[in-house]
Amino acid sequence: MTPVTQTATPPMWSEEELAEVRGQLQSEIDELNTDILRHESEIASGDVTQGAGDDQADAGAKTYEREREIALTLNARDLVAQNERAIARIDAGTYGVCESCHKPIGKERLQAFPRATLCVTCKQREERR
Repeated sequence: MTPVTQTATPPMWSEEELAEVRGQLQSEIDELNTDILRHESEIASGDVTQGAGDDQADAGAKTYEREREIALTLNARDLVAQNERAIARIDAGTYGVCESCHKPIGKERLQAFPRATLCVTCKQREERR
């Protein structure tokens, strides 16, 4: 059995470009973590006053807002994880390589979606499943 080797980052990315992408990803992580803290604070503050003398409409609105804050927090945490994974791929020298077919991911795709781990072909195949 032939061992699978990781392909290095394709030469289409210069060190400066990778550093810029890494900086953008880290900046987004910082912003998302700030959002997460704000959403968690809003969720926690809603717990204290939840339902005290509210009519059904008020209780429903508060429940909706709480669920919305929870959904936003979960989405932000997922994006943080994706960004951290992209940074790890940059550090490992595998950024820009499809995790499925191990071919280069198009530079345009990564510029539009820097967290991409699959080339367009593999992503389309995955979405059809």
